[in-house]
Amino acid sequence: MLASARHMQQPSLLARVAAGDTSAVRECIAQYGGLVWSIARRFELADAEDAVQEIFLDLWKSAARFNATIASEAAFISMIARRRLIDRRRTRRRRPSTEQLPEVPTHADEASLPDTCAEAKQAARALDQLRPEQRQVLVLSTCHGMSHGEIAAQTGMPLGTVKAHARRGLLSIRAALLGVQGAES
Repeated sequence: MLASARHMQQPSLLARVAAGDTSAVRECIAQYGGLVWSIARRFELADAEDAVQEIFLDLWKSAARFNATIASEAAFISMIARRRLIDRRRTRRRRPSTEQLPEVPTHADEASLPDTCAEAKQAARALDQLRPEQRQVLVLSTCHGMSHGEIAAQTGMPLGTVKAHARRGLLSIRAALLGVQGAES
């Protein structure tokens, strides 16, 4: 009888998880891993492993809310698992679906795309006619994807100067592509 009284005073497994007991976390995974895995497999066959990890992470965060007078540990864990899986399903449904784009030939000769090649050559000539600072800013921005702030930090130019070079360079290229004379530089 003394042993059963001592057993009654021990905190529940989830109470120990909530208290930060690392051995309780391992015990929880060992004891309820199969339950969580089976629920996850029913909801998300392809992504069950990631789902199980998210469920146990959520369970670790929610363990303090467990109340033994309301439900058993297994029921509480099942509820957490079910809610997490429903959230994952809803999130996935909200994402726009993507389609595979048709393959584009990678080694097209100039004869097959005359307009594109002519425009590319015209754009390259327009870029070559820019002042060196404008060309540098535009290349860093368009080819390397750098922001104006990153360009300023890398080149040592003031931010306003970087923005001015970018704008004037783009206006000059636009004028060259449209065949307009007297572009701003």
